[in-house]
Amino acid sequence: MEPIFSTKITKIKGKEVFERDDTLVREIKLELFVNEKRVGALMATPVDQEALAIGYLMSENIIEKFSDVLSLKLLNDGMQVRIEAKVNEANIHKLNAEGVVISGCGKSMTANIDPKAIEAKVIKSDFCLSAQKLSYEMSRFYTECPLYEQTGCVHTAKLFTDEKTYFIGEDIAQHNTIDKVVGKAVMAGVDTRNAFLMVSGRLSSEMVAKAVMHQIPILASRTASTCLGLMIAEKFGLTLIGFVRGDTMNVYRHAHRIVMEEA
Repeated sequence: MEPIFSTKITKIKGKEVFERDDTLVREIKLELFVNEKRVGALMATPVDQEALAIGYLMSENIIEKFSDVLSLKLLNDGMQVRIEAKVNEANIHKLNAEGVVISGCGKSMTANIDPKAIEAKVIKSDFCLSAQKLSYEMSRFYTECPLYEQTGCVHTAKLFTDEKTYFIGEDIAQHNTIDKVVGKAVMAGVDTRNAFLMVSGRLSSEMVAKAVMHQIPILASRTASTCLGLMIAEKFGLTLIGFVRGDTMNVYRHAHRIVMEEA
């Protein structure tokens, strides 16, 4: 299934009224089956569905590592992912019993937004980045998102380790973009503990929690953090940065990973 859809619209521009072609992004209900059991569904854009499934299940601590996955299949015209894997059954139950519909665009659930309940370790990575490099990569980030350029209707994320190793995720739901880039990274054998994550949307609790679950040391956005997002970052040692615009940024917590280049 193509992630975009073409249609005709009526365009009004000033006093002009005319027909034109337009491109919209598709939205599907992606069903996730693990070991023949349905564990949930995500409203998503039909691209990188396998990576999305892996990233989501690892975010929820249902799958610990990609090597635990025995088989991964995309079925039903891209609307269903079936996985055979070694899993944490208790966390599947926890998701079903305690899952919260999260605030990101699109309907999904997580059991990982309570700072007292997140099953994660404090991030101890010594990965650092210069403020100048972070600003430069953020400015490039917004030129590398083809679905956004075509439709103007998706969120984006980029996981960056170096100029040759990075991953882009685009989706109608901003939390899905993190799962997609993380899924791509772990499927490629890349260590997320030595990378930084850029996102297009707000730094809400579920976005911050996903970065923490994957031990990503730096998370940055052009927009702001919520209070709960900041609390999670503070507790788990995540360098959280908002309002990255030009050469300015707000480092909310753990600023030691952002260094200044000498003049």
